[in-house]
Amino acid sequence: MPFNQLGLSAPILQAVTEAGYEDPTPIQEQSIPLILEGKDLIGASQTGTGKTAAFALPSLSKIQPLGKPQILVLEPTRELADQVAEQFITYGKHTGLKVALLYGGVGYGKQDEQLKAGADIVVACPGRLIDHFYRAMVRFGALKILILDEVDRMLDMGFLPQVRKIINICPWNNEEQTRQTLFFSATMPPVIKGFAEWCLTNPSTVEIARASVASTVSHAFYPVAMTQRDELLLGLLDKTDFHSVMIFTRTRKEADTVTMMLNEVEAIKGKVIAMHSDIRQNDRMKALKGFKDGQYQILVATDVAARGIDISGVTHVINYRVPENAEDYVHRIGRTGRAQKEGDAFTLLTADELEFAESVENFIEKKIERKKLEGFDYQYTAMLDTEPRKSFKKPKRGGGRRRRR
Repeated sequence: MPFNQLGLSAPILQAVTEAGYEDPTPIQEQSIPLILEGKDLIGASQTGTGKTAAFALPSLSKIQPLGKPQILVLEPTRELADQVAEQFITYGKHTGLKVALLYGGVGYGKQDEQLKAGADIVVACPGRLIDHFYRAMVRFGALKILILDEVDRMLDMGFLPQVRKIINICPWNNEEQTRQTLFFSATMPPVIKGFAEWCLTNPSTVEIARASVASTVSHAFYPVAMTQRDELLLGLLDKTDFHSVMIFTRTRKEADTVTMMLNEVEAIKGKVIAMHSDIRQNDRMKALKGFKDGQYQILVATDVAARGIDISGVTHVINYRVPENAEDYVHRIGRTGRAQKEGDAFTLLTADELEFAESVENFIEKKIERKKLEGFDYQYTAMLDTEPRKSFKKPKRGGGRRRRR
């Protein structure tokens, strides 16, 4: 079913056409009519399935400029909030609706201006939104649609108490006013199911099966001794013909260390940038923009950049360590092999990570090939043994008399 048969308003359809979209994704096709009907909705769908448009297009179709917040979208990270706000601006460019983007780590000035200008849509991270509420800069008396996005991520980051507080200061369903709530999450653990039951009213459910790993991505584990992880990373980059690379680390400190190490290599010096939550927000946005624009060829990031950030054209993903959560592996490598383009996912594997590697293989239901980098001077590690070891047989005892001397 094409977009023009889903019931969207004419200005929204015009923006969709100008954006080059023709056919909706499954979650868009199933969610948009339900949202237009006014139903509360649970959308269980992974990142990358088009769920932002699934909630943005029908929500924009349901409101007219009022100068007060009518749509509130909560996001777990600043990068996601920025990306979603951009999409609301793109899809709503023919409506006259105004968007305010609220997140921490920056001053209040620009955000105050957006709110004073009469924002109809507010896209926010929970902490900064509560700050603006207590500063009396934002009120939700005219709110019609509350959108909770990436709820499982908000749970992981400890935001659910703040989200609960925000929901309590929004209008509830009553005789005078009806608040529509849209609830999107990649996973639905029991605590989130309970949370959904609390904040939703007779919701419809749209569940999109877990996306399989793109067939255009080729995977490889590179076993290596713990002391040679950095050397092998440098070796892989030296012998790989890449256009743009995302390197994922587990910690912020590790991301900084890897970035410093790579910027000491003359061939890529100045083309490497880090992105994680300890970096100032403006610098993070500049790093992301610079990577998208080609100013930087290598982006070293923690998982904050793996979930939901739309970065096209990445040719290679390298996991500096095997992710502890197998689902994070799928989110990370989802940055490459997009739009039917080929991509490579390399993972450095040390002996202490074998259990994580096995979890990844079980999760994607695929055995990942172990590879060696040609010409690399490996230190010995048992993981480099390609042949199974023969069992050691003890010599038989007895069977004869001892000869007396």
